[in-house]
Order: sequence, then C-alpha cells, then structure tokens
Amino acid sequence: MTGSVPPNSTIDDVPSSPGGPPAGRVAATLRALRHRNFQLFFSGQLISLIGTWMQSVAQSWLVYRLTGSALLLGSVGFASQIPVFLVAPLGGIVADRYNRHRVVIGTQIGSMILAFVLAALTLSRTIQVWHIFVLASLLGVVNAFDIPGRQSFLVDMVGKEDLMNAIALNSSMFNGARIIGPAIAGILVARIGEGWCFFANAASYIAVIIGLLMMNVPVRPYRTPKGSPLAHIMEGFRFVRRTGPIRAILLLLGLVSLVAMPYTVLMPVFADKILHGGARGLGILMGATGVGALLGALTLATRTGVRGLGRWVAFSCGAFGISLVLFALSRYFWLSAALLLPVGFFMMLQMSSSNTLIQAMVPDHLRGRVMAVYSMMFMGMAPFGALFGGALADRIGAPLTVSAGAVACVAGAAVFGRHLPKIRVEARRLIVAQEAAGGEPAQEVTARVFEDS
Repeated sequence: MTGSVPPNSTIDDVPSSPGGPPAGRVAATLRALRHRNFQLFFSGQLISLIGTWMQSVAQSWLVYRLTGSALLLGSVGFASQIPVFLVAPLGGIVADRYNRHRVVIGTQIGSMILAFVLAALTLSRTIQVWHIFVLASLLGVVNAFDIPGRQSFLVDMVGKEDLMNAIALNSSMFNGARIIGPAIAGILVARIGEGWCFFANAASYIAVIIGLLMMNVPVRPYRTPKGSPLAHIMEGFRFVRRTGPIRAILLLLGLVSLVAMPYTVLMPVFADKILHGGARGLGILMGATGVGALLGALTLATRTGVRGLGRWVAFSCGAFGISLVLFALSRYFWLSAALLLPVGFFMMLQMSSSNTLIQAMVPDHLRGRVMAVYSMMFMGMAPFGALFGGALADRIGAPLTVSAGAVACVAGAAVFGRHLPKIRVEARRLIVAQEAAGGEPAQEVTARVFEDS
C-alpha cells in the first residue's frame, strides 16, 4: 500500500489521490467508469440487459399462456438454471485458464443466436412448450460459462482498486434494465405478442458484442495448470469449503436462492389470478422489483470500502424475508407493487454485498472457480427452488409458498448473524492478504468488515 492514513480515520476520510476516485459524491459513485474498458462494457450491457429482461418476462407469460400451469412455470425456470449448477465448475476452469475477454465475447454470441431462434419459432407460430424447455436449457449452459467469466472479467477491466464499485455499478445496470425491460415487455406482449420481445433481445446483443470487440484489455498472466481438470475444479471447492467467511456467505446465498427466489417464477400467478393485472401488471410488478434493486445497488456503489458489509448481508437478508412475507399477504395490486420495492432493495443489497466480500477475499488465480461456486449458489440453487416452488404452489397456492420461503430467509439471516464474530478473524486475514484495504491500513479495515458501519 502507498501513502499513510491517520490511525483513527476510515476509508471515507481518505482524500482522493491522482490515481484514486474522483472528488465528489457522484464522481465517487461512478468512479469505475473512468476506465474506458468498463465504459464500453457498461453501455453495451445496459442495452443488452434491457432485452434480456424483456425476454424473461415474455417467456414466462408465453409459458403461462400456453399451459396455465404454475408447475410448468417452475419447470421452465428449472430447465434454464440447472445447467448453471451442473456446468459452472467447468466455466470456472475456463475463466481461470483462458482469456476472459474472449470467453465473454463467445457467451454473448451464443446467447444472441438462441434468442434469434426463440424469436423465429414464436413469430412463425410454431413454438411449442418443449421448444422453450430446450432453448432455456441451452441458454443455461451458456450462462454457466458467462457468469464466472463475466464476474472474473470485472477485475481485468478496472483493477482491484475499483472492483467494489464496478460490482455495484454492474448490479445497478442489471437492475436499471430490470425496470425498463419488463415495462416494455408488458406493453409489447399485450399489443403485438411475445415474439417481438425475443427478437428485440436478440438484436440487443449486437451492442454488447461491439463494445467488447472495441476493448483493449491488458493480457493477464495465466498460470500453467498442474494436474487434471478434475483436480483443478476440486481446488476451488476445497478453498471454499475451508474458508469460513466465504463458505458462510455462500450458504446463506444458496438458502435464499433455494427458498425465496421462486417468487419471481410465480410472479405471473400473482399478476393474473391474485392481483388481476394481466401481462401489463406483470411488467409493472417486475419493474417495481427492479426499482428497489437499482436503489440497493446504487446504495452499495456510494461506498468506498468494505466496512460493515458483513452486517449488511445479515440485515438485508432478514429484511428481504420480512418484505416478501408482506407481499405474499397483499391482495391489492398497487400495495403489492409498493412492497416489491423493499423486496428488490434488500435482495440486491445482500447479493451485491456478498459478491463484493467474496471477491475481496479470493486470490486472483482462484477467482474464476470461486465465482463459479458463487454462480452455483446464486443461480444454480434457484432451479431446485423453482421446481419445488411451482409444485408446492399447485398444491397450497402461490402466497403460502412464497411466505414459507421468506420465513426461512429470516431464520437463515439470524443464524448467519450469530456466527459473524467467529468468522471475523479469518476474513481479516484474507483481505489483508489480497490487499483489498485501499488507502487505509488493512488491519483497521478488515477488523470492521463484519462489524457495524
């Protein structure tokens, strides 16, 4: 580390240096955008993700329109995300062994092709439910390589100094698109059908591919792997298993994905049968979640250090569960839409804080494989939850299904909070080792990582 800081200062007290964040709150919030590569990535992804959310909403509505089944809604969610659970370890190896820039370009091209196929089948009126299952599964395979590659690629674009801000801005972009995409999809589905939403998503990938090709990314040194690919995979799993703070964060993340995230799969049921809003109402409800999530991501982006993020993870998980219970109990459309604001806010605060802490603690040569485990817990557990949630909703109804999962989140947050003091010491050692303390002495920052901010 360079420079000195008064012993009682915090990261927020450190003045900006020529190579540090620009002065001013807004500039500090957007500091990762000073990197040209991240500017290109951000602008291209923003356009592409709007299309992705349009496709997500339109696909859910298409399945629901064709079948009217909550079970099949959950089954399509399972088909789209189970490949992440099964294939993500290979995606982690690829992200650690090969050029992450090229990996991300390849996954975006693959996603674009699949979206064009789905659009062609729907617009030609030949689409069948089994087509949706096959294409959703193939997209899941692409995502199994895309998520570890893209998450690991952030550090290549901005360096470790601005990594936390890049993660937060990436989440902000994701959820900004969540606001716009579902709103557009709700209008388009009601007026001209789902197929044009799929076509718009396919065309949107052109922007991100152009941005990626315009980048000039420094060549990252690659370690020559020793041993078999299986041994390489197991090295990442062993690191996660033996590292208390990372293991605890990922277990909580997996619990939330398993028992609570199925609420998004069941949203067409809430929009139609419970709140009587139809396709337009589905777009509004998904957009409301996106507004809350965007605010949560921007809240994290204003931070300039990791102080207190452990407490944020525990608190936001509990608050997410409570907000979700209230949503499940509501029978008024606009009240439900309003309750989805805190649902999205606390969900994103937990996810982004967890991502930031994990990336601060993991060594770079293991980053792809650890982010693959993160993908398995964040997206890979969701298909099991979607399948179980869809089946349970067919028996006891969507509100009770969502409420039960939300209560389990509150319980998980309480257990995680009780264990925070035990994992603080190891977290301190890991972050010191990765030099993730910015300008402040690392021992002072990490001593507060899992304390109140």
